Amino acid sequence: MTDLDPAERRAAATVLVLARIVYAFSWYNIGAVLPLVGKGLDANTEQLGIVLGAFLVGAGIFQVPAGFWAMRRGYRSTSIFALALMGTFCLASAFSPDWVVLALLRFGAGAGAAFFFAPALGLVSSYYPVGSRGPVIGLYNSGFAIGSATGLLGGALIGAFAGWQWALAVGGLGLLVLCAGAAASLPPLRLTGLPPDWKAAWKAGKPILSSRNLWALALGLCGAWAAFYIAAQYFVQFAKSVHPGWPIALAAGLPTVLILMEVLGGPIGGWFAERRADMRRMLVVWGVASGAGLVLIPFLPLAALWPLFIFLGFADGVLFAVLYLVPTYLPEGRGENTALAIGFVNAIQLFAGSLFAVVFGVLVGTIGYEASWVFAAALTVGFLPILFFLKVPRSGSEDPVAEPALP
Repeated sequence: MTDLDPAERRAAATVLVLARIVYAFSWYNIGAVLPLVGKGLDANTEQLGIVLGAFLVGAGIFQVPAGFWAMRRGYRSTSIFALALMGTFCLASAFSPDWVVLALLRFGAGAGAAFFFAPALGLVSSYYPVGSRGPVIGLYNSGFAIGSATGLLGGALIGAFAGWQWALAVGGLGLLVLCAGAAASLPPLRLTGLPPDWKAAWKAGKPILSSRNLWALALGLCGAWAAFYIAAQYFVQFAKSVHPGWPIALAAGLPTVLILMEVLGGPIGGWFAERRADMRRMLVVWGVASGAGLVLIPFLPLAALWPLFIFLGFADGVLFAVLYLVPTYLPEGRGENTALAIGFVNAIQLFAGSLFAVVFGVLVGTIGYEASWVFAAALTVGFLPILFFLKVPRSGSEDPVAEPALP
């Protein structure tokens, strides 16, 4: 940890949250202009699906390598490198001559995203002491919600007025500007204990990859990751298919509200998590409540879905603020290990969650939406018992004192 005054901490957090917002904008903006991309590059739906999937593949594959890189090079330099990498690929995407090149460039952008996410969280845990980092981690995670919503709405507006190329270019330019800002304003860290070479880094990282705590954390919430991804991505199509009389703008507004409510749930969840004796209990309670809410989606009228999606968005923010806070308290996830620990958790959830999202789509075609939403709710709750294997130190302390097992 480095000694910073409150103003320096606030400035660092501001840059990182802004970067997280533009990062998310550059993730979701392409979805907002997908029809324009298809028309401009003469690409069909299947080819556009490959373009969308390429980003997730890049983000998933490079989570663990990014963690090792941060362990070897430090959080600050890795985060700045990631903004440059992602910004360059996003800007280059605007000049794609065909969908194949666009898919390759989106894969590169996903790799840049992987190199930024966990190392930037490592910076937050380095800049903020125990007991005060929870709200900032929640705010950082909420930046994704702000950027996602802005990417969907702002990307569509930019695409409509200036073309899909500008919708992609704006995100890339923003990331490159923030890269320069981060290089100028992020305080340097005292780099002590970094592995002297890659062999030593691998030796130091192996216990993290085999950590029962991290496997339990990742798998215990992978169902929730999948379910919230499904709710955000599939709801408009569900409304169009099952309730064709619903105004499409209102139907699209519901997942947008879900995403935006994470902005409120994240910091509040992080604040409470550092003041509760057992973070696992908090994850289980909010996970069960989320599952109960998700199962209601196909059975409620449109008016009743608004408060439900407000609640689900808040719950999503709480769950994932705590998810990313827990590794910073684990013995195997502290200090130089934070980025690799969080990246490892994120990689498991990206691959498992994306698989379950595909399964949801297959189930819709075979057993219909009602049973498929029940499946999504069951995913959320069904994996929670794995959290019983998680031993997390008491909140507010980094002493590795395991909590008693949940009753």
